[in-house]
Amino acid sequence: MSTLSGKRIFLVEDEAIVALMVEDMLAELDATVVGPALTIANGLALAQSEEIDAAVLDVNVRGERIDPVAEVLRARKVPIVFATGYGDGAGEIAREAPVLDKPYTREKLATTLARLL
Repeated sequence: MSTLSGKRIFLVEDEAIVALMVEDMLAELDATVVGPALTIANGLALAQSEEIDAAVLDVNVRGERIDPVAEVLRARKVPIVFATGYGDGAGEIAREAPVLDKPYTREKLATTLARLL
């Protein structure tokens, strides 16, 4: 049994192939995926309305920064992992939060989420 078993993990990722891959990873870890949200607007709606244990947020979603979604989640005290293909491009929004460099493995995702939870 995984430490993520039964946890509701919110995913915001605009690239469908990456979103499917991360969904599969989370399912293999026995987590429930909330989303994935493919846009900031959809991400905001889910961040405000869904029960969420932790979140994996792409930093850049269709050319928009994830900041508004992250702020909603922070206000709700939801732990966040930021995912980026830009190295240190997460910037200030990722303060005091782990950053996963894309591409990442299931093991890296599991370890990072387990630390948060």
